[in-house]
Amino acid sequence: MNYRHEFHAGNFADVFKHIFLTRILLHLAVKPTPFRYIETHAGSGIYDLSGPEAERTAEWRGGIGRLAAAKLPPEAQSLVQPYLQIVAPLFDASEPRYPGSPAIARALLRRQDRMILCELHPPAFQSLKANLGSDARAKLIEIDGYTGLKAFIPPVERRGLVLIDPPFEDANEFTRLARAIEAAWRKWATGVYLVWYPVKDASQAAGFARTLAQAGVKPLLRIELQVDAVAAELGLVRSGLIVVNPPFRLDVEAERILPSLSQCLADRKPAYQIEWLARA
Repeated sequence: MNYRHEFHAGNFADVFKHIFLTRILLHLAVKPTPFRYIETHAGSGIYDLSGPEAERTAEWRGGIGRLAAAKLPPEAQSLVQPYLQIVAPLFDASEPRYPGSPAIARALLRRQDRMILCELHPPAFQSLKANLGSDARAKLIEIDGYTGLKAFIPPVERRGLVLIDPPFEDANEFTRLARAIEAAWRKWATGVYLVWYPVKDASQAAGFARTLAQAGVKPLLRIELQVDAVAAELGLVRSGLIVVNPPFRLDVEAERILPSLSQCLADRKPAYQIEWLARA
């Protein structure tokens, strides 16, 4: 997979990931006590959808472009609407842009909350500084995300969310990811972890999920979304999320969101999966 997220910003996988990122952050914000948001592979923060990279693939047209023009059934629309309200000011501009995970988190953090954004890729880090560096709640660090994960948990706040969204350029990424999640959970077992992964090989993705469950990481919720028939020539058409310590009723929210979202974003063969791998 190409590391540069500019080629993929706003695609179906982004929409899927960011809807559930928004839902989890909203759950955390229900309680008045502060929480910490940590992102291991933060990227640039905001992406130009009219730029040459985004226009070359035009993946955003089948993702946020399609969802923004759709009207979902009311029970799904009400859950997706907070995400769309964050996206709309950038997407509806004369030169449309798309907020990455750091920008979405910034929109939902309160005065008492803080975030740490890790990014190793130099051009992406410079863009991240330009886009979010002025926010006093944010600490930006040019560091390998897995190193940052070890260094910055547990946070001083008792509550928080870690988003782990690696580029999957390394053939052994699933193995490294599973080890990192297990180690992090053993250090901070009460934190929420949201982990994105591509499904290019269903058996490999399922093996990753089983590895976490067998390691004792729990509670553990697995969610996947598919927007087309799985075929090598089509590229990425299915992606997944692992949620460790999911907020109460996140599975119920997924049951309301995913049937409509899969139909909205799919060209052929829409599918989704919601599975508890381990309960508390």
